[in-house]
Amino acid sequence: MCPRILLVNPPLYDFSAYDFWLKPYGMLRVAGFLRTCASLSLFDYMDRLSPLVPAPAPQPVSASARAANSKRRLPVARARKFRADQWGRGEFYSEDAPRPECLGRIRRRYHRFGIPRAAFRRFLRGDGPFDVALVQTGMTYQYLGVREVIEDLRAACPATKIVLGGVYATLCPQHARTLDADLVVSGPNLDPLWRFLNVVPQTDGLPAWELYPRLSSGVLKLTDGCPFSCTYCSVPKVYPGFSARPLERTLAEFDCLCRLGAQNIAFYDDALLYQAERVLEPFLRAVLKRGAGVNFHTPNAINARFVTKDLARLMIEAGFKVIYLGFESSAAAWQQETGGKVSSDELARAVEHLVAAGADPRHLHAYLMLGHPRAELQNVEASMRYAGSLGIRLMLAEFSPIPGTPDGELCRQWVDLDEPLNHSKTAFPIVLLGEAEVNRLKNLCGELNREP
Repeated sequence: MCPRILLVNPPLYDFSAYDFWLKPYGMLRVAGFLRTCASLSLFDYMDRLSPLVPAPAPQPVSASARAANSKRRLPVARARKFRADQWGRGEFYSEDAPRPECLGRIRRRYHRFGIPRAAFRRFLRGDGPFDVALVQTGMTYQYLGVREVIEDLRAACPATKIVLGGVYATLCPQHARTLDADLVVSGPNLDPLWRFLNVVPQTDGLPAWELYPRLSSGVLKLTDGCPFSCTYCSVPKVYPGFSARPLERTLAEFDCLCRLGAQNIAFYDDALLYQAERVLEPFLRAVLKRGAGVNFHTPNAINARFVTKDLARLMIEAGFKVIYLGFESSAAAWQQETGGKVSSDELARAVEHLVAAGADPRHLHAYLMLGHPRAELQNVEASMRYAGSLGIRLMLAEFSPIPGTPDGELCRQWVDLDEPLNHSKTAFPIVLLGEAEVNRLKNLCGELNREP
C-alpha cells in the first residue's frame, strides 16, 4: 500500500517577507521522485493564490485623513490589497507576531507570514492522518514556522513521521534536531530519506507542480552549486561543487511549467551564467524554438562577469525581464578579500550589454550588501552611488551571518550564532551599524532609485 505523504512549506516568522517567486522547489523535486510510490498532498502556507488566504482586512487611516474623508463622505478605512505586480510578485498575507526575546533590541515589527494557522489545523482534521510529513526548511532564522508546523502535526496526527530537509536542516542540523522531527536530512544526499521511507524513488520524475490547484509562476534550475567560494555565501555548504543538469531534463521541467500555466519563471541557480555556452545558451535556443512566450527572472542574481554582448542578446530575446546582478561593493580590496567574484568595470560592461540588447533599465537591479562585518572596507554608500550612476536600480541585500562561512564566523563577536534567530538579515545590520545608519542607507537607496 502506498504511504500517504504530506508536503508542507511552513509559514515564515520574520521582520519582512515578499514573494519574489518563492516556491519550495527542493521539496517539489523530492515529491516528483515519489510520485509513483506514494499518495501526495501539499499544504503551502506561502501560496498567495490559495483560496485559504484570507481576504484583505481594512486598515485604519489617520485622524486627519478620517476628517477629510468625512467631509467628502468617503470610507474611513482602506482595504489592504495583495495584488501581484506585472511579473507575479506580491505581498504575503501576514499577522503581527511576538518578537523573540533575543531580538528584543530590534525596533521593527515582527510578523508571521502565510496562511493562518487555523487553516492548517482544519486541513489536518479533514484530510489527515498521514503516514509521513515532509517539511521544507528555508532560512535558518525562520525556523519558528517549522516548529509551529511540527507542533500542529504532533497534536493532530501523533503517528505521523516528520522529516525535515532544506537549508536550515543543512546549515543547522543539530538545532533542527531539537524540534522533535523523526528525521533531519542534511545536504543533497537523499539516501537517508529513501531508507526511512522504504521506497525506491523514480529519480527521473519531474517536480510535482501539479499539486498546486493554480500556478502562475514557477522555478527552474539548470545547475547545482557554484564554482566560486565567496566568503559570505552558504551555497558551498548547501550544494557542494558545481554541476550542470541534463538539457533534456531542464526542458522537460520547462514544458511542464508551461502546460500548467506558469507565465513567470524564476531561475534558482547560483551560477546561472557559468559555462553558458554549454548550459544556458542551448537551453534558451530550445526555448526560442518552442515560442512559449514566458518571462524569465533571476532573483538569485547573475554574475556580471559572464554577460557578453551575444549572451545578453540571447537572454533578452528569450524573455528575460527582471534581472538582478550580484555586485555587493565597488571597493576593490573588499571584492578581492571576499572572493573576487565581480569588479566594478564588469558590472558596468554587463549593464551596457543588457541595455543595448533591449533590457529595460527599470528592471535591472544591482544587489549591494548591507551589514557585512568588514563594512569599513566595503564603503556601502560609495558603492550605491556607483551602481546608481549606471542608470539601474539598487537593492540592498542585508547580510545574514551564517555559521560555518568565513564571514559568518567573524560575527560571533557581536551575536550568538548558535541561536539561528540571530542570523536574521534584518537584525544583524542593525546590531553592527546601528539603527540610524541602517535607516540612512536605506533612505539613500530609495532616493537613488527615484532619480531619473
